[in-house]
Amino acid sequence: MITVIIFRLLLLVAIGIIIYSIGKYLFDPRRKLEAAHSQGTFHFLDDPNNVRKNLLFTYRGVLFEGEKFLGPTEDSFEVTSILIGTEEVDKLQGLSIKDFHFLEKEILIHYPKAEIEWKSPMKELIKKQKKNHEY
Repeated sequence: MITVIIFRLLLLVAIGIIIYSIGKYLFDPRRKLEAAHSQGTFHFLDDPNNVRKNLLFTYRGVLFEGEKFLGPTEDSFEVTSILIGTEEVDKLQGLSIKDFHFLEKEILIHYPKAEIEWKSPMKELIKKQKKNHEY
């Protein structure tokens, strides 16, 4: 009799753990980022309350990572600089300067006081575009 009760309790605990694990998986923001990455859509993942945690976003199948830096503004400390790079350089083919302007606008929605700096090779494309518009 007691073994049946213990078995039922263990079964309920196991079912609870399975339901919890499924719920945690379904509502994980990283999963949404991975889904958008595989579909080639835009998705922005960030913890605005944690400056040490890098922001991640995906656009047209490329995963970008931005390192946030805290600095002083006129009246408070805010994220004043974001350095963005990607390890998927081979997937940048087909992206234009308009795409990078779109990404900068999306980042500035979340961090309006930040200066955005791109790592190589995106930096060269943006510099070339700025140089061509100076003339």
